[in-house]
Amino acid sequence: MAGYKPVAIQTYPILGEKITQDTLYWNNYKIHIYGRYSQEPIKTFSRFKDTAYCATFRQDGRLLVAGSEDGGVQLFDISGRAPLRQFEGHTKAVHTVDFTADKYHVVSGADDYTVKLWDIPNSKEILTFKEHSDYVRCGCASKLNPDLFVTGSYDHTVKMFDARTNKSVLSVEHGQPVESVLLFPSGGLLVSSGGRYVKVWDMLKGQLLVSLKNHHKTVTCLCLSSSGQRLLSGSLDRKVKVYSTTSYKVVHSFDYAASILSLALAHEDETIVVGMTNGILSVKHRKSETKKDPLPRRRRPAYRTFIKGKNYMKQRDDILINRPTKKHLELYDRDLKNFRISKALDRVLEPSCVIKTPEVTVSIIKELNRRGVLANALAGRDEKEISRVLNFLIRNLSQPRFAPVLINAAEIIIDIYLPVIGQSPVVDKKFILLQGLVEKEIDYQRELLETLGMMDMLFATMTRQESSSLLEHTSVEFPDKKMTES
Repeated sequence: MAGYKPVAIQTYPILGEKITQDTLYWNNYKIHIYGRYSQEPIKTFSRFKDTAYCATFRQDGRLLVAGSEDGGVQLFDISGRAPLRQFEGHTKAVHTVDFTADKYHVVSGADDYTVKLWDIPNSKEILTFKEHSDYVRCGCASKLNPDLFVTGSYDHTVKMFDARTNKSVLSVEHGQPVESVLLFPSGGLLVSSGGRYVKVWDMLKGQLLVSLKNHHKTVTCLCLSSSGQRLLSGSLDRKVKVYSTTSYKVVHSFDYAASILSLALAHEDETIVVGMTNGILSVKHRKSETKKDPLPRRRRPAYRTFIKGKNYMKQRDDILINRPTKKHLELYDRDLKNFRISKALDRVLEPSCVIKTPEVTVSIIKELNRRGVLANALAGRDEKEISRVLNFLIRNLSQPRFAPVLINAAEIIIDIYLPVIGQSPVVDKKFILLQGLVEKEIDYQRELLETLGMMDMLFATMTRQESSSLLEHTSVEFPDKKMTES
């Protein structure tokens, strides 16, 4: 057994996955912090009469404005707990509040179809806009012009208001109830989300530039990176998409455990925060790129050390002895070398291997099948061991890169354990699920073979038509050539 050859671990590239600089950058958000909203807060301000729906900080971070279900809008100082100002005028729930660029006015939108502009020093209402015909659920103020602000409504429209004209100066039709709007830092582009669409508008012309449809459910929130080069969108399909603002293509995607309702990025994109429908707040921190301290430079050997004996010519009586290199086998290779096939399979079914390197598990299953001992390795397992095998097959059977190997393993395990079904409800449930996946995968392959057969017939027909048309063309031209020669 000295000549044992280790198992060659095949590489199974994920179809469609391309490693880019964006992938490396956004994958640095590794640290997860989950907290329920019901935990004890660090600081509690004076309570509203009803639920608080929205809150926004001023740019300097000293003041906070919030809106509630009863239509109230309150202004708070972070250093205190009692409200500094109270604005009363809305008759229904307030869903959006924001500070204007001059920091002395507040914009609010509510379910009473109105948008109001408030003066902070006097605690008075300055303007009221009644141009929406449904709930006003989102809005934002321009960071450059203190008189401009944008609101989105469930009447499918996004409107830009100018405090100097007492009316809207721009109105665009989104096509679905608008859930979120934001303005680019330059103030020239507007982004709206609603339904499955994220749309980018030119504010100067009021024209639609890009319509993005990368989510499967309603897009609920939008966010811009600190540089403005990346746009983030959260949806009820439990995904956060990252777009490039130059090409508007998806450069990265985050997956979460529940539908997403809110999304925010901290200063310089150090932290991404996501609020979900299950009451969980997910906080991810980006790993800081700390430079390692360089090791003290060691003195390198002289050049003559490397070339010593390089030009030595072998003599007749010299004997060349090569030092054999020692090969270190992996644990599963040692088990295979000693014919411990069940133990080798158990090693590659450990959670650390299954999650991080599933290709190793698939390679060992393929090697056992090649040796003809896969059925022996899968047989005679208890409830816990067979559950681990079923979990791995259920998780990876539908992946095209693993399907050819795992379908065969699934058929073997079904044949072995089908007579003992009914002894464990946990195993029975997973067994039925695996059986359904195998049947579905077989149906997919049958449909693909039928499609390939149809395409082969079409290509063969096209080739025959081209060849016949070529013969007709040459037969028509050939007599003319003879007449010309004569």
